[in-house]
Amino acid sequence: MLAAMTEVVCERGAANATVAHVVERAGVSRRTFYELFGDCEACFLGAFDEAISRLSRYVLDTYDPDAEWATRVRAALIALLEFLDMERGAGRLLLVGSLGAGTAALERRRHVLARIIALVDEGRELVKKGQEPPVLTAEGIVGGVLSVLHARLLDPGDESLLSLAGPLMSAIVLPYLGVSVARREIERPVAKRRSPEHAVHLGPNPLMGMEMRLTYRTVRVLMAIAAQPGSSNRVVAQVAEVTDQGQMSKLLARLSGIGLIENTGAGPARGEPNAWTLTEKGWRMQAAIAEQATRE
Repeated sequence: MLAAMTEVVCERGAANATVAHVVERAGVSRRTFYELFGDCEACFLGAFDEAISRLSRYVLDTYDPDAEWATRVRAALIALLEFLDMERGAGRLLLVGSLGAGTAALERRRHVLARIIALVDEGRELVKKGQEPPVLTAEGIVGGVLSVLHARLLDPGDESLLSLAGPLMSAIVLPYLGVSVARREIERPVAKRRSPEHAVHLGPNPLMGMEMRLTYRTVRVLMAIAAQPGSSNRVVAQVAEVTDQGQMSKLLARLSGIGLIENTGAGPARGEPNAWTLTEKGWRMQAAIAEQATRE
């Protein structure tokens, strides 16, 4: 659902995203949605927090807190641009969608930007005493960088955001380290991008392309079988809390039909109970659902 929310926000904007849009894109029922989120805003905030968490891990992967200020800023900037290049959807949600998602999203955005502004403001300590730029300089720099990225994310074209590393870094260091250093930053080559497999991301929506909607009950059945592989219809029904045996049989048949579960038992035809287990596809689906539920 977090992946679905990201996709919907990219297409429609946060102000126009609805629960109906998200559940349709995710392939889940409204009941499943409301088991996890109170409303559409809560789902957006979950997607925002998830994207910030992934971005933070990606940036910290190459960040050295003991390095010089300019080195730390450059490493963080390059990592940010790499992340945005690989995850344009997450970038649009964070930098564009959050502006129209309500007061709670704006507050989260403000807290994130405050940390970035504090990092940039450390550059004032490198300026000769009495010649420091105004305190608002860092806030203005960060605002300018965000404005550039906002525009590129709305109309990306074929340009890699990483190509902006030199010019943006030059603008950041100029008020603190002077014109000569700023010019050198423009000319500095950017290290070869890390391959996409190093990015930590949510990946494609695990429910997309399903031949049926995974409702609250079908998810419960899938999780029940994952918890107790080899269970009979009766045991699965007890664990999933499905009291109607006829409905239970239909749910199992539907999950089996799309290849998420399989019956490894002899079955009633031979006088033995069914023994349901997840297929390889089913285990992948279960893992994706469990991971997203934990994050949410």
